[in-house]
Amino acid sequence: MARRKLPRFQYNAESENVVERGKELYTTIKGQWREKYFKNSNPIVLELACGKGEYTTGLAKEFPDKNFIGIDIKGDRIARGSKRANDWGLTNVAFLRTSMAFLEEFFEDNEVDEIWLIHPDPQPRDKEERKRLTNSRYLGLYKKILKNDGDFFFKTDNYPLFEYSLETIPAAGFEVLRQTTDLYTSPLLVEHYGIETHYERLFVAQGYKINYLASKNRK
Repeated sequence: MARRKLPRFQYNAESENVVERGKELYTTIKGQWREKYFKNSNPIVLELACGKGEYTTGLAKEFPDKNFIGIDIKGDRIARGSKRANDWGLTNVAFLRTSMAFLEEFFEDNEVDEIWLIHPDPQPRDKEERKRLTNSRYLGLYKKILKNDGDFFFKTDNYPLFEYSLETIPAAGFEVLRQTTDLYTSPLLVEHYGIETHYERLFVAQGYKINYLASKNRK
């Protein structure tokens, strides 16, 4: 398995749109994404736990006037998103390889305009609650780097996680504006621009409902 991943790790090392340990930007990019990487003043949008970067690249294609950063700890997954962005000629895309726990090391307070969290690991056992990416600890990090009135979007096939998040997200200071427990039969589906992840297609084919909410950061 590790041997099959090596070419993807090498791809990341050589790709200019991947920021990871060992590259200069990894330690100097905080607060300077617009100046040092994107070379513009456009809004910054994050996809957290981006996996293969379907939303990062899909949204970047839809909105060329915004800057998109996909974040994940898995280098082999990031390589797939990086390659797609390069193949599509997207210059408004970057990928950052790090854990969500270290977001403050790469973004200043209020630097980010929009955050998407798409199908994160539900961490269903009670003892795993602190690992859930809608736990209050993580939501506090999102609030710091997200500007006031910045958008936070959350999507999951796991209803218990969605139910849990409907409590933690407002409690952390986000105002939930729209929500649905069946995105594919909801008018809110248009907010996703036809973008779906590989696993989402599998979930829907198996009969799972997709839960979604849109919220605003209120400081």
